[in-house]
Amino acid sequence: MDRQYDYLIVGAGLYGAVCAYELTQAGKKCLVIDKRNHIGGNVYTEEVEGINVHKYGAHIFHTSDKAIWNYVNQFAEFNNYINAPVARYKNELYNLPFNMNTFTKLWPDVFTPQDAMNRIAEERKQGYVEEPKNLQEQAINLVGKTIYEKLIKGYTEKQWGKSCEELPAFIIKRLPVRFTFDNNYFNDRYQGIPVGGYTKMIEKMLVEADIKLNYDYFAHKDELKNIADKIIYTGAIDQYFDYVYGALEYRSIRLETETLDMPNYQGNAVVNYTAKDVPFTRIIEHKHFEFGQQPKTIISKEFSSTWQVGDEPYYPVNNDKNNALYQKYKALAEKELNVIFGGRLGEYKYYDMHNVIKAALDRVQELIK
Repeated sequence: MDRQYDYLIVGAGLYGAVCAYELTQAGKKCLVIDKRNHIGGNVYTEEVEGINVHKYGAHIFHTSDKAIWNYVNQFAEFNNYINAPVARYKNELYNLPFNMNTFTKLWPDVFTPQDAMNRIAEERKQGYVEEPKNLQEQAINLVGKTIYEKLIKGYTEKQWGKSCEELPAFIIKRLPVRFTFDNNYFNDRYQGIPVGGYTKMIEKMLVEADIKLNYDYFAHKDELKNIADKIIYTGAIDQYFDYVYGALEYRSIRLETETLDMPNYQGNAVVNYTAKDVPFTRIIEHKHFEFGQQPKTIISKEFSSTWQVGDEPYYPVNNDKNNALYQKYKALAEKELNVIFGGRLGEYKYYDMHNVIKAALDRVQELIK
């Protein structure tokens, strides 16, 4: 096939969509392909019963970068949703992140910030280990035994599929502790959800690009070989090289979604279940992201799962072994003269949405120069 495009963009997620928008604005012709039957990648939202359902788990936009905030507001109006998750441990409910609302509920004799500081310091001292060898010891060093056992241990073990005594200490470098009555999870200046869902936002980014869905790059590699001058590839970097050094590891998630004939199930968009004996990590109630008043509600139970090749990869396991393996793939990628690797899978890196956008904008600036 003769060259018809300046860029072939593999993946219609956020990174690919930002690249497509910027390149088409610069006069470049782009073809965007995706193996799924929809645009948006993991930020895809689907309207069901008048509710925008986050099909691949909760996505809350937040940033302190005013330029990035102004950028996304070109494509969507954002509401004033503030992420304030609740944690359920057995029959107890606690506010997150760890703050004065959490501490006064955990300890009936804690009323002031100084009370909370004293109690946490006392618990840290009781369990302190000079050189923590695992996540359990590290977490107790940081916040003490009560917070660790009720709000960290079970949730973390479900997330990683291993006991905290088996997990490396570096996973928890720090734990945010606030001595104010503030349930806002993020410290960022700007925060919200696109009114009408993320899919509409992505549609506006892709408005001038050609799009092919249900179109797997690897199944059509031969016919795509000469279709464009350059490729922006946002899929898994190890898959691109046919797993020549072996597969990089990920954690995956599985969502069980159901429509309930009631207006309100849990009163909050996100409730974490921190006890180990509850099989799911959290329940998302989608309507609360947009303050919905619909007569029905839709919930998704989120289960953390072991990833195997062929599953949907979510979270890179950035331990020493996988980081070393990624460096080998990165060295191969640097030899691919007309292929740009980007995004969470292309760079084997967990990215918040605002960082995905910034990385894509920076890359396009390089390309246009």
